[in-house]
Amino acid sequence: MPFLTREKLFSRAWFRAYSFIVIGTFIMACGFVFFISPHKLAPGGVYGIAIVLHHLTKGMFSFAPEGLPIGIVALCMDIPLTLIGIKVLGPRFGVKTVVGFTLTAVWTDLLSYLWGYQALVPDDALLSTVFGGVLIGVGLGVVFKSKATSGGSDIIAMIISKYTRMPVGQLLIWVDSAIVLVGLLAFQDWKIPLYSWIVIFITGKVIDVILEGISYDKTLFIISERHGEIRDKIIKDLNRGGTFIQGEGMYNGASRQIIFTVVSRRELAILQDHILQVDPNAFMTVIDANEILGEGFKSLREKVEG
Repeated sequence: MPFLTREKLFSRAWFRAYSFIVIGTFIMACGFVFFISPHKLAPGGVYGIAIVLHHLTKGMFSFAPEGLPIGIVALCMDIPLTLIGIKVLGPRFGVKTVVGFTLTAVWTDLLSYLWGYQALVPDDALLSTVFGGVLIGVGLGVVFKSKATSGGSDIIAMIISKYTRMPVGQLLIWVDSAIVLVGLLAFQDWKIPLYSWIVIFITGKVIDVILEGISYDKTLFIISERHGEIRDKIIKDLNRGGTFIQGEGMYNGASRQIIFTVVSRRELAILQDHILQVDPNAFMTVIDANEILGEGFKSLREKVEG
């Protein structure tokens, strides 16, 4: 089963992974219960469909006068989707994924029972959209850190991808967008899909921040005839490392030394001032460093295990 990660039972890694799942699913449930569901938003996934069904069935059943419980409806979709996914795609969905979507359903219905079905901010759908997207993104990001998946629409996208060869990420956007439009058809209100797409956008951005972190470091490529002096500044004054890359000019074929290094925003300003003094004609490319792993920065071990 090459797609699954397994931790030794009751080991530190096991406790860490399942703690992430418990915490992440609780945060997600808070986003759905306090902010998303009360405004009838359908931000993709099985919970988007479950929220629509919850509101459409209000007053329909005596045992659920407020509508079918969101968590139970989502769970009833997640289980068969996961079984179909295992049959079609193979063993990509382990116990942690099952625990994850089960706990999300339990937390969602428990919070709904304790809190009710009113919004935390009842008169501000936009504020609820923003904070709901942030909470769902944080929760999903924490769950992903445990090496589990969210199941649901992810599985649908993976199955379609297998037969169409289209990228999973692109298909996931299409699947979630279709679910958003279900909300429009159900409630006949254009505000619902527009707010729901904002939730999806914010959720994706927050997941990226949780998984990759926030970095203000800059990646530099510097070409200069005075590369030795620039190297000394980087090593001695900034206490940073770097690499010389042997290059060749495209126009005249001249040999060039390219400096590759990573510095902070403050160090970038210092280095630029120094380069201006020693070689005003230097060529410099500055790139936002999304994530830096290695000596002098966060280690790969910290990234994977921390």
